[in-house]
Amino acid sequence: MSAHKLQPGLQPGRVVASYGRHFLVENAAGERLICHPRGKKSQAVVGDQVLWQASEDEGTIERLEPRRNLFYRQDEIRTKSFAANLDQVLVLIAAEPEFSESQLSRALIAAEAERITPLIALNKSDLGEPFDRAWQRLAPYRQMGYTVLPLALEPATASGVARTDVNAALQTALAGKTTLVLGPSGAGKSTLINRLVPGAQVLTNEISQALNSGKHTTTRTTWYWVDAARSTALIDSPGFQEFGLHHIEPMQLAGCMPDFKAHAGNCRFYNCTHRQEPDCAVTAHVGSAAGVGRISESRYRIYNELFAELSQTRY
Repeated sequence: MSAHKLQPGLQPGRVVASYGRHFLVENAAGERLICHPRGKKSQAVVGDQVLWQASEDEGTIERLEPRRNLFYRQDEIRTKSFAANLDQVLVLIAAEPEFSESQLSRALIAAEAERITPLIALNKSDLGEPFDRAWQRLAPYRQMGYTVLPLALEPATASGVARTDVNAALQTALAGKTTLVLGPSGAGKSTLINRLVPGAQVLTNEISQALNSGKHTTTRTTWYWVDAARSTALIDSPGFQEFGLHHIEPMQLAGCMPDFKAHAGNCRFYNCTHRQEPDCAVTAHVGSAAGVGRISESRYRIYNELFAELSQTRY
C-alpha cells in the first residue's frame, strides 16, 4: 500500500473478486464487502490494491494504487485485463486430454511480457505412456529454463477424501506468493484449487450470491487464501481457451520467447522479424541438433502464427 497519508474515510483494501461493476474488497482485517467503482468505468481487477470508502452497507472504490504488473485475456472482440500484482503464473496442463502447445506458449509469452515468473505443472503422471509422451513434448521448455513439475491430482474418492497429496515441490513454489492459476478444461485446475483451499467451492458460491452474479460464476476471477496467515494466495480465472496476446506488438514477440531471445541479438538486421530475412540467427537454430540453443519446429510454427495474428488490425 502507498505511503501517502490517507484522506479521512478512505481505507486500504484488495480486490478479491469481480463481476461487471461489482467488486469484493478485503480490508486489512480480512473482512470483505461489496464495493462499486467511482464513476462509470470499472478499471479495477482482482489483485488490485485500492483505497475505498464505506457507503451504507457497501463501499466505493475511490482510487487504484500503482500496479506491479497486469495480466490480460483476449476474446474475439477485445483485450481485457483481469488480474494484477502477481508473483507468478502457474500453467496447469495434463497428459490427457493432450495439451495445446500453442495455448501453453501464449500463457508463457503473456507472463514474460509482464516479467512475471511462469511455472508449468503437468498433471496425470500416473498415466504411464501418455504422461511420458507429454513430458517429452515439454523438453524444449525445460531446456529454456522453465520449471516443469509432475503432478498426479486424482479426484476425491466417493467419501470426499483426496487420494493423492499435492506435489511438495509445487507447494514450496507457491508458498508466500500470489499465483494466477491457468489451465484448460480437464487439466485438473478445480481439483488443485479445492485440494489447496478446502471449501473453495463453498466460498465461490458465497461470493456468487454476494455479487449476485448467478449463472455467470464461470467467467469470474477469484482470489483464495491458502493459509490462515494470508501469505499464500491463488487466483483462479476460467476461460483459458480465450487466452490471447493482442496487447503485445509483433516485434516484442521474440523477446518474450527465451529460445528466440537467446539468438535474436545476433541477426544481421536489428529489426529482423525472424521470418524471411537473410543471416537470421534465429532461423539458423530452428530444427538444429538437440541441445542448448535449439529452437523446435513447433515453436517456430507457433511464433509465425502469432506474429501474423498480432500483425493484423488491432481490436
